[in-house]
Amino acid sequence: MSVALAFNVKPESETFIESVSPNSQKSSSPYKTSQDTFAEWDTWETINALRDALSVYHDVTLVEANEEAFEKFRQLRPDIVFNIAEGAFGVSREAQIPAMLDLLQIPYTGSDALTLAICLDKARTKEILSYYKIPNAKFFVADRVDEIKQNHFSYPLIVKPICEGSSKGIFSSSVVTNPNELFNEVERINSEYSQSALIEEFLPGREFTVAILGNGDDARTLPIIEIRYDKYPEGVKPLYSYEAKWILDTKESEFEVFDCPARLDKSLEEKIIKVCLDTYKVLRCRDWSRIDVRLDSKGEPNVIEINPLPGIMPDPRENSSYPKAARAAGMTYDEMINSVLLAGCKRYNLA
Repeated sequence: MSVALAFNVKPESETFIESVSPNSQKSSSPYKTSQDTFAEWDTWETINALRDALSVYHDVTLVEANEEAFEKFRQLRPDIVFNIAEGAFGVSREAQIPAMLDLLQIPYTGSDALTLAICLDKARTKEILSYYKIPNAKFFVADRVDEIKQNHFSYPLIVKPICEGSSKGIFSSSVVTNPNELFNEVERINSEYSQSALIEEFLPGREFTVAILGNGDDARTLPIIEIRYDKYPEGVKPLYSYEAKWILDTKESEFEVFDCPARLDKSLEEKIIKVCLDTYKVLRCRDWSRIDVRLDSKGEPNVIEINPLPGIMPDPRENSSYPKAARAAGMTYDEMINSVLLAGCKRYNLA
């Protein structure tokens, strides 16, 4: 088959960053850039590994998810698009490529535009989960700092940008223990990210991440991963923050804080799997996703994040969770990628 790979690549120089910065004379963009602006995007190492995996069986063309993508897809007319594009700007950014492909009636892997848009908006996601009685932390949304006066939750709390992924905007300071810290964090997010702040009760228990593959009755979980906060360096908060994910956890470091498979008793494992598969179903995720879960004070699993475009870094030293779970399930990187493609092809009844 002809497969197009839709992607965004991390900029390799400051030239690109300056070209999209609102402070640059080269751009009139209303969006701000910060130290973690491109955290969700992939490196060439990942993109090339993904291309090579798909090329084992198919003819692959790379299509960067920029303003020229629509015309390239219209001319290429691939049999299917393998979509890992995170998008650049706006709360609809992850939905933009799928929406283009829907308009062009070109099949693609992964969740559709609506699911991607909803999952990026953490508050809308939590509203849906709450409606279906899927456990998640109590929350409050502050569009402005003066709205936090209405908050009556107990400390500690965690404060996040409402529409970011890859731990963007989540730092050690995000866990707050008093009104002054809460005010500062909401102000930081409102200012730096130009979006509302999601305020949640901080769940004190163990944290897990669960990779899911497939659709409908065929959807299954891969071996569960636990983030072992008891193995964190002394003084580091028990949080998979931007610092932990992108500064402490590098190829060169010995950040061995992941258990895969997680050490779980049967009852807790079944609860986690059920919560994740229920979440996958009610949010209408397709082909693959990764769902983060944390235990509350009673030891019950609560959903804290849904990642319908999971990270897939190929190097085992980088602790990319979806490939880590796939390896624990006995799959190679190439097998993992082609299994996702196969799930998408089955949905479209493609040979």
